[in-house]
Amino acid sequence: MTQALETRCVHAGQPRRQAFDAITTPVVMSATYTFESTAALRAYFDGEVEREEYGRYGNPTVRAAEARIASLDGASDAALFSSGMAAVTTTLLAMLKQGDHLVLTQDCYRRTRQFIGTVLQRFGVTATLVEPGDLKALEAAIRPGVTKLIVSESPTNPYLRVADVPALAAVRDRHPGVKLLIDSTFATPVNQRPFELGADLVLHSATKYLGGHNDLLAGSVSGRPGLIQALKD
Repeated sequence: MTQALETRCVHAGQPRRQAFDAITTPVVMSATYTFESTAALRAYFDGEVEREEYGRYGNPTVRAAEARIASLDGASDAALFSSGMAAVTTTLLAMLKQGDHLVLTQDCYRRTRQFIGTVLQRFGVTATLVEPGDLKALEAAIRPGVTKLIVSESPTNPYLRVADVPALAAVRDRHPGVKLLIDSTFATPVNQRPFELGADLVLHSATKYLGGHNDLLAGSVSGRPGLIQALKD
C-alpha cells in the first residue's frame, strides 16, 4: 500500500520495531561496532550481510534519515551531509573532473557560485552562467561531450524564481551524458517534486524548511539509482 506523504514524513526509513523498543529511531553515537563472532565478521566482508562496521561508513540514525528523505523525494537513495554546502560541494566534486564543464543559472546560491568559480576552477572545471528561464542560452552553453551537469535552484535563493524543471530536463535529454541537479531547498518535497519533473539529483539544505525549527544544520542529496553511491564512496 502506498503511504501518503504525511505518513512518510513520520515513518519512512524506520524499521517497524526499533532498538530497545523505542518509538522513534534512537540516536546511535557509537563510532565502531562489534561482531559477535569471526564467522559474522567474515560474512560481512564477503558481502553476505549488510550492517554497520565503522562510523565513517555509516550510522543507523543517519541511514534512517537518508531513507526518509529519499522516500519523501521519491528517490531510490539519499546521502546526508553536515550542511547544505557540504552536500553541494561533495556532489560537484564527485561528479566533475578536470576538463569537465557545467552550466548553472546566475541566481544560484552565492556560496555555490563562489565554490564553482574558485575551487572547481583550480581543478580545471569550467562553468557557464545563464539567465534563469533562458532555455536558448542554456542550450547554447552546453558543450557536447564536455558538459556534464546542469545546476539550477527552484525556487532560487534569495529571489524565489521558480524554474521550469521539465523544460530543463528536456534540454538535458538532448545531450547524452548530462545530468540535471535541482536545489529544492526552499520548496521541500511538499511543494515541489523535482524527480517527478525530470531531475536526476535533488539537493536540500536541511537547515531551512526541511528541518523547520532553526535547530538543525544538515544537507541532503537524493538521486536516481547509482548516482548517490558515488557520493557515499
